[in-house]
Amino acid sequence: MKICFYGRNGKVGRVLVPALETAGHELVELDAAEAMVDFTVPDAVEGNVAGALARALPCVIGTTGFDQARVDAQARERGVACFHSPNFALGAVLMMRFAQEAAAHMPRAEIVELHNEAKRDAPSGTAKATASLVGGDPAIHSVRLPGLVAHQEVLFGGEGQLLTIRHDTFSREAFVPGVLLALEKLPQLPPGLTVGLDAVL
Repeated sequence: MKICFYGRNGKVGRVLVPALETAGHELVELDAAEAMVDFTVPDAVEGNVAGALARALPCVIGTTGFDQARVDAQARERGVACFHSPNFALGAVLMMRFAQEAAAHMPRAEIVELHNEAKRDAPSGTAKATASLVGGDPAIHSVRLPGLVAHQEVLFGGEGQLLTIRHDTFSREAFVPGVLLALEKLPQLPPGLTVGLDAVL
């Protein structure tokens, strides 16, 4: 597939670009693309998506902190599929699923998410998605420090016990299988914004 990749020089992009090429995808400019991938910053992503939608190009969005409802409305209006995941690591998807199951039995929870200091949005998209799945408006604690990549733990407290569900991303290579899966499933998605890697697993 011919892909326009925004954010190719970023920390995630420098890992994903060679992985996409190894998988047989070709990186091109927007006018020659068959799909667009965005791993940039919240201020840039909506403009990048709008440019892709104007050319009827489906999109895979890894950036968090943008207005999902607005992107969904624009994609539906154009009849184009967009896919967004707050986290492309398969283990993170499982962590969120396990947390949702645990919340049915231990409803008192708090979330701690830890990312590199360069991450601009807080709380993270993964933490907000987890909170939505867990329900009950759990407190989210955000940590931004050098040396971190992406880490999250969900703590469930009960009388005399604590359950911790944790996922750690130690390198950005963890995102490669999820991005490749999203690109593979993109032609099968309906118009509008599909959110969450679990939707294509």
